[in-house]
Amino acid sequence: MTDDIRTLTARVADDPSSLAFLDLGEALRRRGQLEAAYKVARGGLGRYPGLADAHDLLARILGDQGDLAGAFDAWAEALRLDPMRIGALKGIAFLYFRAGDIPAALEQLERALEIDPEDVSIRQAIARVGSAPVPQVPGIAEEVKPAAVGPAAANGNLDSMLVDQNGLRLNGSVRGPAREDVGDRVAAELAGVSKEAARTSKLLGLGAWQAIAVESPEWNLFLVPPTPDTVLLTIRESALPMARLGLAAERGAREAREWLGQHR
Repeated sequence: MTDDIRTLTARVADDPSSLAFLDLGEALRRRGQLEAAYKVARGGLGRYPGLADAHDLLARILGDQGDLAGAFDAWAEALRLDPMRIGALKGIAFLYFRAGDIPAALEQLERALEIDPEDVSIRQAIARVGSAPVPQVPGIAEEVKPAAVGPAAANGNLDSMLVDQNGLRLNGSVRGPAREDVGDRVAAELAGVSKEAARTSKLLGLGAWQAIAVESPEWNLFLVPPTPDTVLLTIRESALPMARLGLAAERGAREAREWLGQHR
């Protein structure tokens, strides 16, 4: 055990509420002591579940352990808590790249570049990812990529529907408890949602609205505006973490914009 790790371990032992667990977990990770690092990170998260740094640390440890899906979820949660976290954007970009989804990887890196235009490493990563061949890693794609949520996506676990500001269904479907198509009725209820969200956001001084998340015991819902006059509703079983559903919805919004560009 190095002096740094010994000192940090003593600090955490003396004061379990100390944020020194972040440095300790990272030091253990870098030394390859991943199980010990994981225990430290989980212990810290138990005390600070709303700390983005802790989720970021856990994601790096899980990534080193080969749990790519777990790393994805941890970085997604870090981004939910801190949308400006460049490290999490880079991490998710890497996972998308490993999954062979180059456009999604570039999108995450471009978001990071918007946050810090002076970061040369992000520009270099964009250049490498943009010119690199798609990795062929068996099994990785299904492990880390969220379910596709394009405007027409629909399967047993996921509904996604694109609606205009007048409550007209443009594409996709939503099904009721008996698996009947209730898309048109739901679309009508969503009429004007985008305008109301924009109005409320403006009144609160929050800028342009970006998403609305709704949690329930059985289903989670996510609304995002692909364009100013449309809304994409994505529904998934509540077992899927909300942060991951949000990233899936974001990807769906990108696909919806592409679809609208082809059909308008």
